[in-house]
Amino acid sequence: MVSLTTTTLRTVAGAALFAALGLALSGCNEKKEETAEVIRPVKVVEIAQADTTRKLDYSGSVKARTDMNLGFRVNGKIVERKVDIGEKVKPGDVLARIDATDYVLAVRRSQADLDSAEKQVQTTELARNRAQLLFDKSVGSKSQLEQAELSYDQAVSTRDSAVSALAEAKNQVAYSDLTSDMSGIVTTINADVGQVVSSGTPVITVAVDGEKEVLIAVPEMDIAQFKVGKDVKARFWSDDALVLDGKVREVAGSADTQSRTFAVRVSLPNDPRVLLGMTATIEAQADNTQPYVSIPLSALAQRNGQQIVWLVDRGAGIVHSRAVKVADFADDGVRVADGLRAGDVVVAAGTQFMTENMKVKLSAASAQQAAADTHAASAADIVR
Repeated sequence: MVSLTTTTLRTVAGAALFAALGLALSGCNEKKEETAEVIRPVKVVEIAQADTTRKLDYSGSVKARTDMNLGFRVNGKIVERKVDIGEKVKPGDVLARIDATDYVLAVRRSQADLDSAEKQVQTTELARNRAQLLFDKSVGSKSQLEQAELSYDQAVSTRDSAVSALAEAKNQVAYSDLTSDMSGIVTTINADVGQVVSSGTPVITVAVDGEKEVLIAVPEMDIAQFKVGKDVKARFWSDDALVLDGKVREVAGSADTQSRTFAVRVSLPNDPRVLLGMTATIEAQADNTQPYVSIPLSALAQRNGQQIVWLVDRGAGIVHSRAVKVADFADDGVRVADGLRAGDVVVAAGTQFMTENMKVKLSAASAQQAAADTHAASAADIVR
């Protein structure tokens, strides 16, 4: 008969055996898990040929080549404004008028002075003729004749001065009307009825009909790419199909003190679809002093304060890091000046999970699509 003690020992021994087997099996599974390699799928881009040119895009507004800042030639109070912004004007049209009361009075005064001067000329002429007659009859002296002639000459000079004063006073009255010298469109009104203005103060601006141009502001880093006569393209926000060939007409010799940009004027061909004030984008091609390659922003990583990318070794199926030199950033990616060359395959996403010599895999379709996307991005110039 088996005792209870013997049965208990056998039970404990069996349990221990099963536990040992379980631990052994668990250890084997852990070893298998430890030895199993992690192969991470990745999205990649293939570096295309480096850009040798880039596109410079700057927005501006359409303006007339010539703007007339018209002002009165005399001082006065504006009593009438006859045009509004946007109105067409032609030569001789009255745009505004100032109070001419004082100038009319000046004309009357000058006219009276002239009449008086005319009477004085007539009087001195009679005196000169009398002195001449007396001198011819040897009754009058030579000095009396000379004095009469001098009085007559002085009266004539006074009359001529009065004539000029009257003409000037009449001009002052005419200057009380502000008129347009050329055909155009009113674009700005700087003074209105009731305002007292001095001579020369701009009151109304007229954009002269004719050639139009686009005014853009170019930063100093790119101003060297804009030379007078350079061919550019002009696109308009109001009509995507409207694209015109333009030419750089003028480049400012100094930068604006506030914005530190240079004003560049681009001439446009005559086209009725182009209206004053429209927003336009000027596109110009610039030669790179150093070729650049483009990569997505997500492909850029950082390690130990240095900017890097992860390159895929297609043959070995692993990744390794490479330091790069970034030229600049743009909305659609990063331009790399050094560290990459055509044909390199770069991890485009998930760079935070990458480690040196990590096994990765990429599908053929993914790699092909990535290469096509990168080629398109590289062909497109970076927008400044």
